[in-house]
Amino acid sequence: MDEAPHWLDPVEGRAWRGMLRMHDLLVNQTGRTLQRDFGLSATDYSVLAELTRAPGDRLRIQDLAKVLGWEKSRVSHHLARMTKRGLVGREECADDGRGAYVVVTRAGREAIEAAAPRHVEDVRRLFLDHLTPGQIALLAEITDTVIAKNETSQ
Repeated sequence: MDEAPHWLDPVEGRAWRGMLRMHDLLVNQTGRTLQRDFGLSATDYSVLAELTRAPGDRLRIQDLAKVLGWEKSRVSHHLARMTKRGLVGREECADDGRGAYVVVTRAGREAIEAAAPRHVEDVRRLFLDHLTPGQIALLAEITDTVIAKNETSQ
């Protein structure tokens, strides 16, 4: 049973390509500032942001991988590089001898605290300032829906 592909119509294609292009532009522009001014890659910032949002500034590796949407091997490789730079460390999990936590170090905390104000300024200048409050609310609803549907299908 060979069915013809259900191609994207022009509006769907524009929405898909636009979302990808917007993501790339925003990540590249904010990432350049993070790297140039603070010595952090966009992925370093993402890791530090998720860890500092977590209780105790720490998460298990598999939980960090899930919240970032990365494969565990990608997280492990990136954490190894961040550990060498002193941004994160590892703590054994007291209640589970097999598990470990990734924790933000003092240097990691200082790095994100230095970078965050500029990063938020860039997010506003490059993205949020061009949208109405209604568009922002709708975009938040759209992203929540797509993420929830795709997380449950994995």
